[in-house]
Amino acid sequence: MTPAADRFFRRLDDPAFIIRATIHTNAAMFVLCILFNPGGSMGSLNPFAFFSPTSQSLLLLGATGAIPIDRFGRWWTLVSASYLHGGLIHILFNMAALYQLAPLVARLFGPARLIIVYTGAGVLGFYLSYLAEVTFTIGASAAVCGLSGSLLFYGLSRGGWFGNMIYRQILGWTIGIFVFGFLLPGINNWGHGGGLVGGFVLAAALGYEEVKRQRFHHSLMAAACVLATVAILLWAVASGLYLRLAA
Repeated sequence: MTPAADRFFRRLDDPAFIIRATIHTNAAMFVLCILFNPGGSMGSLNPFAFFSPTSQSLLLLGATGAIPIDRFGRWWTLVSASYLHGGLIHILFNMAALYQLAPLVARLFGPARLIIVYTGAGVLGFYLSYLAEVTFTIGASAAVCGLSGSLLFYGLSRGGWFGNMIYRQILGWTIGIFVFGFLLPGINNWGHGGGLVGGFVLAAALGYEEVKRQRFHHSLMAAACVLATVAILLWAVASGLYLRLAA
């Protein structure tokens, strides 16, 4: 293994770095969306719309759903949409949830499986919402719900005092998310549900540290997720800039 590859895999084995990098990437994409159309909704009195990118900016940078996929063939948006948000409160809520859940998932499953679950659950959540004909959707919540799904699997599988405690806490958090989603308009509950189920299934397939230690093939899968995500986001930014300037 080359020194560069060794450094890369060492980074993938550092949960703190993974979480920081994910949050920073989400923040960078949010700022880019705002800069694409600075007028946006920055002056809105609605707290949920304050400092919000326009729909055009989100579409250019990788929002997903029936419109981007069926009309423009943008299947890659199943990945990029997890790094886009519709407003300041939206991104702050999702990043706070990620910051709370990801360290526990990394501890119980290992950092490589954290990456796999987060990436895979986001894709599965958005794919289910596409099948449900959700026209336009964004946000890290499908991927974050995938972390919840993995912890629900862990709690059920492990059992005992610790497993039951994890299960009860995460179940309460999950119920709250879905109640919140049904009370407020515009929430993609299909994405949340798909992410939750995706995280549960991926956790069952991958195993957790107590029964199956993290192996090199997990690291390879995580590396593939990271490289694919980086390539897709770079493509989203490059193609979005081209279309924005050509308009």
